[in-house]
Amino acid sequence: MTTMRPGVTLTLLHTNDLHSHFEEASRIARYIAQTKDAVDADRLIVVDCGDFLDRARMETEGTKAAVNVALLERIGYDAVAFGNNEGLSYTLDELNGIFHETSVPIVCANMTMKETGAQPRWMVPTLKLVKSGIRLGFIGATAAYESYYKLLGWNVADPFEIVSREVERLRPEVDVLIVLSHLGLRFDERLAEGNPGIDLILGGHTHHLLEVPLTVGRTAICAAGKFGAYVGHLELEIGADGKLGKITGGSKATEDWLQDAGIDDLVGEFRELAKRDMNRQIALLQEPLDRRYDRESPLPTLLAGAVRRLTGAELGLVNAGQFLEGLPAGPVTEETIHAICPSPINPCAIKLDGKTIVRSLEESLLSEFQEMEIRGFGFRGKELGSLCVDGLAITADLAQAPYRKVKSVYVNGVPLDPERLYTVGTLDMFSFGVGYLGLKEGRDVRYFLPDFIRDLLSKALNEEDSVADCRMPRWRYE
Repeated sequence: MTTMRPGVTLTLLHTNDLHSHFEEASRIARYIAQTKDAVDADRLIVVDCGDFLDRARMETEGTKAAVNVALLERIGYDAVAFGNNEGLSYTLDELNGIFHETSVPIVCANMTMKETGAQPRWMVPTLKLVKSGIRLGFIGATAAYESYYKLLGWNVADPFEIVSREVERLRPEVDVLIVLSHLGLRFDERLAEGNPGIDLILGGHTHHLLEVPLTVGRTAICAAGKFGAYVGHLELEIGADGKLGKITGGSKATEDWLQDAGIDDLVGEFRELAKRDMNRQIALLQEPLDRRYDRESPLPTLLAGAVRRLTGAELGLVNAGQFLEGLPAGPVTEETIHAICPSPINPCAIKLDGKTIVRSLEESLLSEFQEMEIRGFGFRGKELGSLCVDGLAITADLAQAPYRKVKSVYVNGVPLDPERLYTVGTLDMFSFGVGYLGLKEGRDVRYFLPDFIRDLLSKALNEEDSVADCRMPRWRYE
């Protein structure tokens, strides 16, 4: 005669899209520590769904993400999904350096190395844990930015196909099957609809907040917003038959919680290490390079020229909002460049016809575009700002009506042809469909990785001719 085992309730804590928000991570760390004091270790699971780091933070940039890995270790995560901020912000060699000694499993089923077809040794496609006799299976999946990942040495497979395959393989081996998804809410819903074998999807990537679980078919979907403003706290009730019965709980706001002093000290130590490492002088300016968000100015014009030269384009277009401020005369350090240009954005080349280029230039003269706030897509600035250019000479009359202000445009001394296709060096964020409406129409996109735009700027600051040339106006106002 078989004796039924008693039912058990497991506590599952989950985070996503922390993006190196260390103050909020400190509050979450304290909450997790308190929960560990209250819940038996054999009944507690702690996971993250990706984008736990962000190179916009000096502590991450200056320590090559060592601070983030230290936090994962100190907090005690059982598993972490691989987010695009991890995968697209670093080369494979850099990631090997970041994760080679971590004891926290990095879970992702749809990524392999192009060179070998295998996964790096710090990554696993799935993970199995046993808690209080309950067999838990985890499948990780990340958003498939195929064009980018190929340039960085990865193959990225269709997450729906890979997760479906892993569900079929893993389902008979576990009592509870969980997907750690860095795919976005709409994709999570599709996964749930197409894979009834999934019990729970913990999501991220699109920064969506689900204060209580969303049920699609027999699958619960949960997510805790962004930047550590919430933490997910779920109770999984497992019946005597070992099957998942009820999921309760949801996302809890962290704003009023106390920070963890030990975590704050840890981050502070890494901050000092970062400051020392980033104090390296990379340029010496004889005169300041100003930045304005609403008009042409030298610093973003310098970047426009650097992007044009790297991409081999006929003209360069960048937005002034990539810079938070200008550069004063004197020594320029790596920390200074990072502080004024924190966005992890890459150059790209696109094809645009002449009339669309003019439309984009017209848009850049309008306050609704200059003051536009953008969230995500790599952009870590405050406002979009106007367009600064290289390879163009533009005459504009600001007194005219919108979309009637640009009077003439020359491309490298030749009048712009409205019907001709031009190669334009610009920034990858515009290829994602944000910002100027004209630049959204770029075709034949080519990305240039792994350098960020701040790397191009650092190089250009040491080119005397480029620094002198960026002070020459490209816009003339009547």
